[in-house]
Amino acid sequence: MIEGKGKIAVLTSGGDAPGMNAAIRAVVRTGITKGYEVYGVRRGYNGILNKEIELMTFQDVSEKLQHGGTFLFTARSAEFNEDAGKQKAAAICKELGIDTLVVIGGDGSFKGARDLSKYGVNIIGIPGTIDLDIAYTDYTIGFDTAVNTAMEAIDRLRETSNSHERCSVVEVMGRSAGYIALWCGIANGAEAILLQEKFDSETDYDRLIHLIRKNREAGMTHQVIINAEGVGHSNSLAKRIEEATGIETRATILGHLQRGGSPTARDRVYASIMGAYAVDIIDQGKKNRLVGYKDDKVYDIDVDEAFQMQKSIDEYQYEVAHILGTRSDYKEQ
Repeated sequence: MIEGKGKIAVLTSGGDAPGMNAAIRAVVRTGITKGYEVYGVRRGYNGILNKEIELMTFQDVSEKLQHGGTFLFTARSAEFNEDAGKQKAAAICKELGIDTLVVIGGDGSFKGARDLSKYGVNIIGIPGTIDLDIAYTDYTIGFDTAVNTAMEAIDRLRETSNSHERCSVVEVMGRSAGYIALWCGIANGAEAILLQEKFDSETDYDRLIHLIRKNREAGMTHQVIINAEGVGHSNSLAKRIEEATGIETRATILGHLQRGGSPTARDRVYASIMGAYAVDIIDQGKKNRLVGYKDDKVYDIDVDEAFQMQKSIDEYQYEVAHILGTRSDYKEQ
């Protein structure tokens, strides 16, 4: 092991995501192996402002990667959202001799990191969000676990929906992105998927009710509608369906259970690789980069370049979901 290369700090910010602990573990152990002092920041950016920063050892990250959430905790920080808060955080990093801050989080966390870099703190970002909504990367830590958790829950709901011959409206997470809803719609064989990226309220409600009627007329005893969080209003939608069709309809909002649970193998492995890669690019002297996966390979991109990119729903996946889950006469009015 090479000694005395400098100091790295790692934090988790924003919503927690299964696999974050694996990424932290990889940053700590790879950093120590390469000769860095590695510090853990508790409670996100708020932890910098409060100096909740501790030197980490190999042992500190033992028995962590199999657990969901983040053992460093995460918190919102109104103070850090202000320019004065970012300047204060940068000054604390410099005071403590922290050369690079590794931020594990989503878009909001990366915006904070980019702003912090303007005050002289080198930042490396690792995408940790169940929403899969970061444009520069094909993969984000936690998405795989969240989708599998939701899929298993919906499978169970379908069984009870079948027993009662009812329609189930299931709301999954994804406040501004419908990727979880799209994947669950395909994986669970949903009869319809409502995505905020594709949603036209009155037109889609009318078509949905028409579809549900036609399915029941064709002998379908139960139906599952996946509703993205960004569309919302699942309880009122269930009531509207029942009033319009006469079919008993219940809404289930899966909520934050999708964030929890032991990470899947994919989330553990990808998070570990990205955490190690973050230290590798620090070792190469790179500054202000975001780590991601593209074409099944880990890579890094300039933070400002990454923020110029936009992400949209895969049109082919959406078309496939529509074909597999709806009747051919769906568009008839």
